[in-house]
Amino acid sequence: MSVKIRLQRFGRKGRPIYHIVVADARAPRDGRYIARLGSYNPNTNPATIDLSVDDTVQWIRNGVQPTDTCRAILSYKGVMMKKHLQDGVVKGAFSQEEAENRFGAWLQSKEERIEAKKSRLKAAGDERRKARMAAESKINQERAAALIAKKSALAAELEAVARAAASEAAVGEHELAVDETSVDAPVDETTAVAGHAATEEDSDTEPSPVDSAPEVNETTAEAPSDDVTHIVSDETPSAGEPASDDATGELTTEEQA
Repeated sequence: MSVKIRLQRFGRKGRPIYHIVVADARAPRDGRYIARLGSYNPNTNPATIDLSVDDTVQWIRNGVQPTDTCRAILSYKGVMMKKHLQDGVVKGAFSQEEAENRFGAWLQSKEERIEAKKSRLKAAGDERRKARMAAESKINQERAAALIAKKSALAAELEAVARAAASEAAVGEHELAVDETSVDAPVDETTAVAGHAATEEDSDTEPSPVDSAPEVNETTAEAPSDDVTHIVSDETPSAGEPASDDATGELTTEEQA
């Protein structure tokens, strides 16, 4: 049976985490496994690896082959280094204590490099954060300046509109005062007398229809009595002779009486 150290996927879409397991090569990727050696989380920087080094070394010494990805992970955690040292102890190149000291020194240098990388990443993150804050502060200042300029322009426009309205109101009040003055102004007596005289002259020059009508003779208007008619008929001159003034005068006198 072919046994391998490989990754078994877990986690949600886009954020996977993996278990490092010992499983049959013919089994499905996420199927049954023989042993679990640790976990691998690539979502952090640097990646988070939790691994049982001694158990993994024992499985490798027993002939279990890791996949390429798992080999890189095991090398990162020092599994392959420790297997090499154990092989040296078995061959008698050095003692177990020397192997432990060498592995401890390598592990310490590895941890220092990891911490240096974390510090570098943290400093870079702080620099990016500061740069982002500075950029946001600059943008906020520009927005504030633009808002102040806009408010100033709006205030100037409102002030101009208010001045124009005040000017129009002043002009209207002035025109109203002028109209009131012209209405309430006293009439000049000289002008009024001249106008009255002109009116009288016009009335004398152009007689009214009543004045121009011919006067009705009161004598013809009033019918004569029988006595007057008799007298007039007795004293009426013959045809062709004009009436005398005495008759006319007598008739007029009697009518007046």
